[in-house]
Amino acid sequence: MTDTARNALETAARLALAFHDSRASRPAGPAASFDDLSAAFGGPTPEQGEPADAVITRLAEIAGPGLLGTAGPRFFGWVAGGSHPAGVAADWLTSIWGQNAATWHGAPAAAVAEQVVAAWLVDLLDLPRECSVGFTTGATMSNFVCLAAARDAVLRRVGWDVEADGLCGSPPVSVYVGEGVHVSVLAALRYLGIGERRVIRVAADESGRMQVCALREALAGHAGPLIVIAQAGHMMTGAFDAVGDIAACAHEHDGWVHVDAAFGLWARASGQRRHLAAGLEDADSWAADAHKWLQAPYETGCAFVRDAGAHRRAMSIRASYLPQVDDDVRDPAHYTPELSRRARGFALWALVRSLGRQGIAAMVERHCALACRMARRLALGPGVALLNEVELNQVIVRFGSAYDDALADDLTLRTVERIRAQGICDVRAARWQGRAVMRLSVISWATTEHDADRAADAILTAWDQVHGDYLNQEREAMALAFG
Repeated sequence: MTDTARNALETAARLALAFHDSRASRPAGPAASFDDLSAAFGGPTPEQGEPADAVITRLAEIAGPGLLGTAGPRFFGWVAGGSHPAGVAADWLTSIWGQNAATWHGAPAAAVAEQVVAAWLVDLLDLPRECSVGFTTGATMSNFVCLAAARDAVLRRVGWDVEADGLCGSPPVSVYVGEGVHVSVLAALRYLGIGERRVIRVAADESGRMQVCALREALAGHAGPLIVIAQAGHMMTGAFDAVGDIAACAHEHDGWVHVDAAFGLWARASGQRRHLAAGLEDADSWAADAHKWLQAPYETGCAFVRDAGAHRRAMSIRASYLPQVDDDVRDPAHYTPELSRRARGFALWALVRSLGRQGIAAMVERHCALACRMARRLALGPGVALLNEVELNQVIVRFGSAYDDALADDLTLRTVERIRAQGICDVRAARWQGRAVMRLSVISWATTEHDADRAADAILTAWDQVHGDYLNQEREAMALAFG
């Protein structure tokens, strides 16, 4: 290895460790605007090369102000894990090893690592042991993989080979989803040619759970290929559909039940929260993100499919230049759509080995406890309304509960802006049941009780400031009106 190449790698390692050491003290939000970053990264196309270590140093300098605190302990804006060091370190090796993990012959060690960690995850999550597993870029592609298998299976039951003949002229596939369906599911249905507009939405309760009685009524008299999509861990409330009952209902009509369980599936690893996911084992496929609760680096999703044959038919890629493998060897090309891809199994293997069953369970339980702790603290604030039962790690809050909806919407949005401007923690605004809310997701391995309390105090301080500004404006307006 040349000195230049070694210097670049050593520089990257030094800068990465410095970033790791500063996680807790970095601002939660970016310090640079789009224009700032465009100017820093931009310029004419380089004509001459530069030393690689200097380029890496420059990259860290200009990217730093535009980095979110997703890897830090007080990022609650999305359900985003904190990139645990064990997985990151394995991912560094994955990059330098440069393996194309799409096939056994292209990356034997990567294929075996995936085979082993697939069995570990099925065991940890207590899914049917016959499941086949594909490692994807995330929950969106995991939904895609699972629903591709579902499409194959339900059409094959009525005599149609969709892998060979496509959808043109095929019997229509009916897809039922809850009102709270996540957009990644709808995206996967678009990619598969089923379409977003064709889905049939089933009424949900106040927490976003699909109502089984409404599904049963909707399916009365149904005939033909059927897919029902349930949810485990609602993106707003954390609520779980009654998957066991949904599966029983759908299976009466020879349907396939898929569960979008991007983060909720990990509740099955916890003794304290496992009851929330009771009945999930009765479904036919499950999509999850490992870069959420398992804290893997990004581009690590998991697609679990009970029917291994349907999974392979939907995903297999064959060509004369791709050697076939023995039946007892797991060839990754049969489980995901890519023919060139990153070796995702190494980081997962390192994480499961590092954390262990007990460590994963403890992490899930700690995050759920921290979410409850933050919710209790916030609910004590005057004018702060907690809008969900905190079953998992999701918290929904609304500010200005004593005011009318329009004013409370405005105060809530202004409070979220003030919180983010402070830089102590990162939260996000959303809409829930037609109203503006602040959503918190507690899911980083680095978050402690101190971080949770500090964030809750910062949120309440921001609300006090916004509310105080509003009251002052009202007093000034009244003084002018009656002055």
